[in-house]
Parts: sequence; C-alpha cells; structure tokens
Amino acid sequence: MCLSIPSRVVEIDENNNAAVETLGVLRKVSLDLIDEKVHMGEYVLIHVGFAMSKISEAEAKESLALYEEIAQKMRDGTIDELEGDMGFADRPH
Repeated sequence: MCLSIPSRVVEIDENNNAAVETLGVLRKVSLDLIDEKVHMGEYVLIHVGFAMSKISEAEAKESLALYEEIAQKMRDGTIDELEGDMGFADRPH
C-alpha cells in the first residue's frame, strides 16, 4: 500500500521543484505532475518525490493529526507495526 503524505510548500525554484515540510522534515519534490499553479504555503500530497495534487489546509491538518496519532500509538505500544495490515503480513513473500 502506498500513502501520499500532506506537505506544506516552503519554497519553489525556477525548475518547478519545491521544498516541502512534512512532519518537521524538509525534502525536495517535483511539481510537474500538478496541472494548476502551486504557491508557497499551500499543501500538496507527495509520493516518491512528486507532488501529486493540492490539498486544502484543513484536509492536510486532519490527515497529519491522524498520522501523528498512529505514530504515538506505535511508540507507546497501543498498536504494533503489523496491526491493520489486512492479513498481508502472514502471506509468504
């Protein structure tokens, strides 16, 4: 399963690449797959180095809060890393 992570655009260069902040981590992504103008401060969904689409700030903050909640539950042992894997962990590779 792949997840797109909401990230806030903090810089855009002349080559249509952006520096984005995701849960405190800065990374570079390409904006080439988005068909509308992206501005600094907006949120995008990123996946494997590409911004895939824009997302509202409210949606981004809701998603990020859920990621933080899951991470906290994993840290405190409430859930383990395989919980919610829909049975895929038991299948032979």
